[in-house]
Amino acid sequence: MDITINTPASPPPCERAYSLSMVIRSFKGRRDVEVHLFRAQWNRKEESETDFSRLAEYNPATEGCVPDSRRVILESFTADERDLIVKYLKEQYSTRLTAIKSNPLAFPVPAGLAGFTEVQPGKDAGFIEFGKIPSYPLAFPLKGYFDLSQHPPLAEDED
Repeated sequence: MDITINTPASPPPCERAYSLSMVIRSFKGRRDVEVHLFRAQWNRKEESETDFSRLAEYNPATEGCVPDSRRVILESFTADERDLIVKYLKEQYSTRLTAIKSNPLAFPVPAGLAGFTEVQPGKDAGFIEFGKIPSYPLAFPLKGYFDLSQHPPLAEDED
């Protein structure tokens, strides 16, 4: 399994600064499915106490930062959370995953960038809800978003 943890060139402006994804070898009849991991819920106190003015682009039309851009930050992970998730994935799914990737967010987060909590599941897209797995050990809810239409089928049709 390839694990890539990219670190920011300079200290991030807040703790919630890391995205995380994993690649599942085979999932729902598809090969190498990338799943974008995110925090599905957060503490309202954390949201109200975060100074988004320096973290997300200012939008003159709304006279502030766009709520969706705030969600991108709140859905992200701290370095400690990222490390706990990577450890969990390595221990629990090492034979099923081909890669785990983490990148720092680019600040300020662009205005209008939608968070995964705003995405609706569809025919080929959906969510993995780790909190529903009985052996899930982490103290925060974790979800993963996937889009099967972006990945090749396991078996190609032959004519």
